[in-house]
Amino acid sequence: MVPRSRASLASWISRAAVLAGASLLLGQPARSATADAAALSTQLQQALNADDNVEALSVLMDPEQAATLLDSFQRFSSRFPVTRWRVRPGDATADGRPTVKLAVTGTRQQDGLSYSFSAHQRLAFSTAAGLITGQEVLSDQSVLTSAEKPLPISLMIPDTVLTGSRYDVDVVLDQPLGKALLAGGLTAVSPEQVLAQKSPIIQLAPLGGGGLFKSVQAPFQPGVQTWAALLVHPDGVITVSKQVQVVDDRQ
Repeated sequence: MVPRSRASLASWISRAAVLAGASLLLGQPARSATADAAALSTQLQQALNADDNVEALSVLMDPEQAATLLDSFQRFSSRFPVTRWRVRPGDATADGRPTVKLAVTGTRQQDGLSYSFSAHQRLAFSTAAGLITGQEVLSDQSVLTSAEKPLPISLMIPDTVLTGSRYDVDVVLDQPLGKALLAGGLTAVSPEQVLAQKSPIIQLAPLGGGGLFKSVQAPFQPGVQTWAALLVHPDGVITVSKQVQVVDDRQ
């Protein structure tokens, strides 16, 4: 089962990333939007890493957004009290929307185990009259591990695929297995599970190689596919979540 801490963080990141565009105006040229996003990204990164981050973040938010957003942030902070945030502006989309890249790392101790967490998101957002009007998650992935020593992995999963196409979902251990045995599984996460922050049940099976290698098919309608993978190694457990955009146009 995928730990619930990941879902709570994903919800927080999605909302937090939008704040970086709070003072942009819809329809500005891409160059201006990028410049404003750069300044706001710096402010957001400073607020997230501040000692009193809740107070620092509240200054950047609309009061209606702050009520829900700060509650989510505090719940995440209670699960991962040691975190480091990095926020960078990205290139504007083809339709002129600015994008923001977020990265967070965190650790926690529980029941004698050490957990480490990392997540990355890229979001596009739109604004009107200085307020956020919408957002789109362009890419989203996270990794949660419980191990006494690092278990580095590579996620070989595309961010975007064409409708109806087949593509690979590969989670590869970067270090040789040696005589160690590996088990794992992969499952799709429904939009309802994502919204409700429910952890899907993942059926485990022995893995013959140095990771999990699956060929999957994209839906025939545009949208989003979310995958959850679980690898069980003698040295620890690795949980992976990845969102894949399904589009009907290569552009």
